[in-house]
Amino acid sequence: MKNTKRLVALGLMAISMTTAYSCEFASKKATSEPLIAQAVINEKEEPNNTVKIALLLDTSNSMDGLINQAKAQLWDIVNEFTHAKCGNEKRPNLQIALYQYGNDNLSSQEGYIQQVLNFSSDLDEISEKLFSLTTNGGEEYCGAVINTSLKQLQWGKNADNLKMIFIAGNEPFTQGKLNYKDAVTNAKEKDIVVNTIFCGNYQQGINTDWKQGASLTGGEYMAIDHNQKVVHIDTPYDDIIIKLNSKLNKTYISYGSLGASKSQMQRTQDANAAEMEEAVAIKRAVSKSSRLYSNSSWDMVDAVENNKIDISEINDDELPSDLKGKSPKAIESYLKDKKEERTQIQNEIQELNKKREAYIATNQKEDSKGALENAMLGAIKKQAAKKDYKFD
Repeated sequence: MKNTKRLVALGLMAISMTTAYSCEFASKKATSEPLIAQAVINEKEEPNNTVKIALLLDTSNSMDGLINQAKAQLWDIVNEFTHAKCGNEKRPNLQIALYQYGNDNLSSQEGYIQQVLNFSSDLDEISEKLFSLTTNGGEEYCGAVINTSLKQLQWGKNADNLKMIFIAGNEPFTQGKLNYKDAVTNAKEKDIVVNTIFCGNYQQGINTDWKQGASLTGGEYMAIDHNQKVVHIDTPYDDIIIKLNSKLNKTYISYGSLGASKSQMQRTQDANAAEMEEAVAIKRAVSKSSRLYSNSSWDMVDAVENNKIDISEINDDELPSDLKGKSPKAIESYLKDKKEERTQIQNEIQELNKKREAYIATNQKEDSKGALENAMLGAIKKQAAKKDYKFD
């Protein structure tokens, strides 16, 4: 359990998947406690083209290395999914949930298990929760955490949606009072695929039932080297993308009760990415230039674009200082200009990223990608294909 660091890497990947992609199939206590998301449960049936991914990460001792790998690779996964589309040519939506288990700071009565984030499509929130994780020794009960996620999360009954669990750890899959076979059988009955990531020797993972845990639902078993270093290649386009990201942030117009805190979260997650490495900040900027980065709950530009607010009905005290006292027509014109500016910046980032990726492909050595990234993307694409997903 001490080496469970790899678990967290799993979280990133998943996040990457964070970009929830489900298809319309045939026809159509460490230093501080992790931040807990106050998710709103939607009782309505989820529409088609929704991907739900739950990341179950072991945060027992020695998980820091894996957590860092996960933080670094989160945006790789997200950016990969921006290219996903269903058989009906529609782009899928992404929802990601996050659990931690095996940490002594968690309640023993709850089996050392905690829901850190309910299903969310807010990329800043997903990043925030991932960065809030800390490690401490504990007992890892794989069957129990799988079963808890099945009970607590709103998975829905839409057979066309892609629903996946990724669980990572390095202790025997059999630990705990709850038999893991009962948990994964329950998952299969709900059309949820369980993928397992063992942080250690491939054969050892098989011997401790990690492969069996995945096989029972048709999922993928993976073993990774959590100590593998990811090689980041500098390109001539990096500094330009970083500067464009700063300009992009200025096109967000916060409003309402969430405006100030969410705007600050955006800047904080930019800083978290940059603190890790410049390459991570660049990948996050690319994610922010995609359709998956949408902030209708606090940004007026996105809210108007997605018909979430009526400018004529919004109260003056909910507006930022620059817009207070202005007429609905003036506000509409202002937001239109910001939308055009944002679109231009996002397009520039996307074009520069194409050149960046081409440069990296030319200069990248074989097997230089992160172990977790390769493992998760392979599993996701394979299972997405069964729901008629394709990638551009």
